[in-house]
Amino acid sequence: MKSATEYPGVSSEIGSPVFQFSRMENLLRGHSVRTVAVDGVSAEFVTDPVLVRRILVKDSKNYGKGELFRKARNLSRAGLLTEDESVHRHYRRLTHPYLRTAAVAEYAQVMHEIAREAVTSWRLGQAVDVQAEMCRISSAVALRTLFHGVPREASALLGEHLAALSWEMMRKPLYGKAATRAERQLSSRRLSRTRADFRGLLASCMADLLHSPDCTEGYLSALLTDSGKHGTPVLTPDEVCDEAVMMLTAATVTTASVMSWALYVISQDPLIEEKVLKDMAQTGGESVPLGNGHGPVGYTVRFLMEVLRLYPPVWITCRRTLSDVTLGDYSFARGTQVLFSSYLLHRNPDRYPDPYRFDPDRWLSIRPTTDDASYIPFGIGAKGCVGESFAWKELEILLGAVIQEWQLMVEPGSRVRKAAETTLHPRRLLMVPQPR
Repeated sequence: MKSATEYPGVSSEIGSPVFQFSRMENLLRGHSVRTVAVDGVSAEFVTDPVLVRRILVKDSKNYGKGELFRKARNLSRAGLLTEDESVHRHYRRLTHPYLRTAAVAEYAQVMHEIAREAVTSWRLGQAVDVQAEMCRISSAVALRTLFHGVPREASALLGEHLAALSWEMMRKPLYGKAATRAERQLSSRRLSRTRADFRGLLASCMADLLHSPDCTEGYLSALLTDSGKHGTPVLTPDEVCDEAVMMLTAATVTTASVMSWALYVISQDPLIEEKVLKDMAQTGGESVPLGNGHGPVGYTVRFLMEVLRLYPPVWITCRRTLSDVTLGDYSFARGTQVLFSSYLLHRNPDRYPDPYRFDPDRWLSIRPTTDDASYIPFGIGAKGCVGESFAWKELEILLGAVIQEWQLMVEPGSRVRKAAETTLHPRRLLMVPQPR
């Protein structure tokens, strides 16, 4: 019988909780599965990519959402994040028309306009809070593309509040002991306040939209008009609001986190920057293969793939066994919490030689495979990210809009640290723009 090892994942650095990835790696090194305790809760940490794929794909029906999904379920329990598999499938099908490849291609012009307007408002030599800006841009993109029929002024106001909510969501600790009690309470109060502000505005817009002839297009309209067998709404207005908040924040926080890392990496390596700019000039900014990022790809795509490898926004995941299960040579009782980390899987030296080196050209010889979970920035299987095509196109457009206009440099004297919270993001990233 294995004994649980308390996971020493957090220490204090300059008054801020810092997740210690090196300690996590040392603890798990050499173990396909190891029993750990996180905040006093026993869990099985799986590091074998073949076993992780089995959890997510082959045996997915045997696993439900685990402890780390509580924050997301606080946003919505009725639609995509429901425990009911049939309901989950229904809402995946409902979102598909608005996130499929053809629809995303139609959003490109709007994405370009929003990104261009935002980055041209920056000022020469004036430090930019990159994460706040990426939240602001991606919030506007999500609202303008998915929520048709909302007046432009209302959409702009919603965008401001969504950006604030997304930033609070990004930096909320995943683990209860990742901060002092006072810090947790302050974070919870800020998050509750910003969520209430955004949700109130959204509910008002929804009420107006229900009585508008424009309530026929877009994802929000699909939620509002979704009906059951007898023509009655499937979701209550409150549930529609919760589902919309969940979708919008998920789209915003992940994009903002990845873009922040992408801009930081480019600022640290002029050669990489030069190659991305050259590739964009040659392809006209249309190099990303929508929907997967697999197959022969150009340098910009390889660059984004490498950013997602080293800095996956959803860096750790928890599942709970719904029955007694066997996973490889291990047996887990019903109710067991099972953890795995894309951060670790993406740094597996057996899969990625020199795994800590940022090398976009590794993707010339390595291809993401469906045989295991060595590369899962968007997850895999029936519950993989429903917005993957949307994310690829948005990342490509935002990256191009920024670096074709500006050369960014980290503010002198600042040190960029990883913050492993609801997403994996830079703890603070101030950058100074210089004209291209």
